[in-house]
Amino acid sequence: MAMIIGLALAIPLVLLPVAFIWYLNLGGVYAALKERRVKKAPGGAPVEYR
Repeated sequence: MAMIIGLALAIPLVLLPVAFIWYLNLGGVYAALKERRVKKAPGGAPVEYR
């Protein structure tokens, strides 16, 4: 019983920081792709995607 309670408390404590780091990494990838799209716009005009 104590093992189940320990796991129930430990799993969220481990997964929350992992999810936060993942969120930061995906945000950086999204920003880089968005910047790349603007640079590749025809005619050099900035194109904003949402």
